[in-house]
Amino acid sequence: MDNISGHQKLKYIVFANILIFILAGVMTSSAEDRKMNPLQDHSIINLPSPVHTGKMSLEETLAHRKSIREFSSKPLTKEELSQLLWAAQGITRSWGARTAPSAGALFPLEVYVVLQEGVFHYLPDHHRLARILEQDIRRQLAQAALDQNSVQAAPAVFVIAAVYERTSKKYGNRAERYIKMEAGHACQNLLLQAVSLGLGAVPVGAFQDEKVKQTLHLPADHEPLYLIPVGRER
Repeated sequence: MDNISGHQKLKYIVFANILIFILAGVMTSSAEDRKMNPLQDHSIINLPSPVHTGKMSLEETLAHRKSIREFSSKPLTKEELSQLLWAAQGITRSWGARTAPSAGALFPLEVYVVLQEGVFHYLPDHHRLARILEQDIRRQLAQAALDQNSVQAAPAVFVIAAVYERTSKKYGNRAERYIKMEAGHACQNLLLQAVSLGLGAVPVGAFQDEKVKQTLHLPADHEPLYLIPVGRER
């Protein structure tokens, strides 16, 4: 910079200082945004591929299915989580068909799982989990579910939520009926898969909707329909 005048040097210095100030502000703002919105700071977890053959027949799973409300504290394995999530909303065809039938193939359901490690959102397209909260909120979720102990005691609580607009834009007022039927299909898939894995589960419908949404930090258009505690029977 020997050939640059003093005035030009001063301009370069001022410009560099302004640039540093702007970058520092952006970095600080991004950090603050992540604190305010945990959805911006999630980690992605790849799940093991689900298996398509099991040791128990469909008839056996139907015969052994029952509601289990007392669980041991032993966590589910990654393979068990993978299989249960796939059973509820996994993809079964190259074009995106799911394990549960969906009116108009509009797929309005979203599945979450609550673990000791946090809250995770299931992403069927790549069979992955996205962490959206990094804290154990099972006690608060149980409070939102009218203090049902199974919600707090289970090592995993699966949450089926609905985005009504995805179906109502085509089916209008019939959408609510179709979505609730679909949620029932998905829940039964998960319950039967739990039996085939030697696990216990119970579908829970008694909870305060808004408190569940707040506890899970669900988006405004996600309406919870089911809580499904899953674990090993105590």
